[in-house]
Amino acid sequence: MTLVETLLVYAAIPLAIYGVIAMLTLRDKVARNPRYRPGHPWDYSPVWWTANPAGVGDRATAVPTGGAKSAKRTAKGGARGSW
Repeated sequence: MTLVETLLVYAAIPLAIYGVIAMLTLRDKVARNPRYRPGHPWDYSPVWWTANPAGVGDRATAVPTGGAKSAKRTAKGGARGSW
């Protein structure tokens, strides 16, 4: 086996295989639309998402409203994290 054949078998062919795999994994990044970056204007229409499309218009409250003045709230916590 000559030096050229050895380099071709042990260097060029594996590098070509790695190159093809790299191009296949990077093609999605090149082909897709540019991402939104903070501070740039938002040029797209708003999309509202909900897990329950049938319940979009319903408003349920966790604490009953009106009527009973003696109802005492026992829930603590919230955004401040004191439980």
